[in-house]
Amino acid sequence: MAERRIRKRQREAPAGLWDRPALLGAIADVLLVLGSAALAYALVLGILRLPLFPLRELVVVTPIRQVTAAQLAYAARSSLAGNFFTVDLDKVRATFEKLPWVRHAEVRRRWPGTLELDVEEHDAAAYWRVVDAGETRLVSELGEVFVAASNATLPVFSGPEGSALLLLERYREFNRAVAPLGRSLDGLALSPRLAWQIRLDDGMVIELGHDEPKAPVAERLARFVGVYSEAVQRLGQRVAVADLRYPNGFALRPAQGS
Repeated sequence: MAERRIRKRQREAPAGLWDRPALLGAIADVLLVLGSAALAYALVLGILRLPLFPLRELVVVTPIRQVTAAQLAYAARSSLAGNFFTVDLDKVRATFEKLPWVRHAEVRRRWPGTLELDVEEHDAAAYWRVVDAGETRLVSELGEVFVAASNATLPVFSGPEGSALLLLERYREFNRAVAPLGRSLDGLALSPRLAWQIRLDDGMVIELGHDEPKAPVAERLARFVGVYSEAVQRLGQRVAVADLRYPNGFALRPAQGS
């Protein structure tokens, strides 16, 4: 009787893993697939690392005006590593964008062994004088401040941090306003208290003051330009400073020795 119970329990016991050939076969298939995929990945990675797809050249496809060939060569040596497939394009792009005058760069592959480089350079519109730090930077035609060396003859801006675009816009406006005098702006400054001052290319300084709703600086400047010739004729001397910080008039300071 006891022997029958033992046999019955043995028949009711669950089958082990080794007693389930279908499950073993499925596991074996999965392991085979994973192993094959890992082997294929390692093989492809190994092939890509072989000197079978070397980078042969870097072609700059846009005209370059400010960035020198030496700077481009330095950036290429610093960033080009690997072959045609493994080179890190983001690293290459970031390296070229660190060069002076480079605003934006794009890099793309061209089969079989070429990298093409598009470079967008800054177009300088003015110098930016950092008064507190005693530094001089550049302002682009888009109102962006950047660091680069330049010997160009450009107007000089100074103003609070982040005001470069505003100064560029007002520079263009004021430059048009003084054009009837046959003059152009050599400098433009915005004080921390937001008072405007312009300097013409003949050295005359014009104090515009604050831009107030009842007496906008544009209106004061236009009125001054309209009567300037007559006022100078009456003064009989060259003007060093014109103070336009009055709602209904202005004051002239003659140049010394004129």
